[in-house]
Amino acid sequence: MNKQFVIEVNNVSKKYKLYKSKKHRAIEALIPRINKFHTDFYSLKDFNLKVNQGEIIGVIGRNGSGKSTLMKLIAGVTVPTSGTIRVKGKIVPLLELGSGFHPEFTGYENIYFYTAILGYPKKLINTKIKEIIDFADVGAFIDQPVKNYSSGMKSRLAFAVSVNIDPDILILDEVLSVGDGEFREKSYQKIREFFDRKKTILYVSHSLNSIKDLCSRAILIEKGELIMDDLPEKVIPVYQDVLAGKSPFK
Repeated sequence: MNKQFVIEVNNVSKKYKLYKSKKHRAIEALIPRINKFHTDFYSLKDFNLKVNQGEIIGVIGRNGSGKSTLMKLIAGVTVPTSGTIRVKGKIVPLLELGSGFHPEFTGYENIYFYTAILGYPKKLINTKIKEIIDFADVGAFIDQPVKNYSSGMKSRLAFAVSVNIDPDILILDEVLSVGDGEFREKSYQKIREFFDRKKTILYVSHSLNSIKDLCSRAILIEKGELIMDDLPEKVIPVYQDVLAGKSPFK
């Protein structure tokens, strides 16, 4: 069966305006014809990417290279300055730990709150609630306000929700770096199950071992540009050269 592109990023750029002071930002906001108080910064520039159904794509690059910007654009959290993005299927982004949670709600309440934001009906979540709670394994804290959770507990609950509501596409941005070894292994196993079921995953991580172990393909981003797109075992050494200052991509 031919693979289908479930994500297409076509000539996408994301530009931000950088100001030296709040005063300069205010002047431009009040007088639109004046635009000399900022400099343009491209978080992504002329970026192209096609992702097949069932691929697990490892996304690597130095801090500030544009990885998280790309994930937010694909997830629809922000929009590109230019270019187009097409996504086929239900997408669940796990970009920031517990970013979709209400701090005053309990973990249990936040399961329903977060999935409602994502567009999942309560009737469906009723059938998934026990599986989500068991996977998160936060114990009695499931009935406590999320504001009392550690970052690791938020990560566990957010990940448990995201992987147990059966999305077509899952975006994971540095979320598996938090948690003990047992939880990480359980998370890795869940990702492998997604791969076996032909789900699609975009996985951003600084853990090169997990990129190599979990991903079928890897992309390297440097200064907002796609530098390399190949098998993880080929991309990782190039990234290591970039980190060591041995690469021409600086």
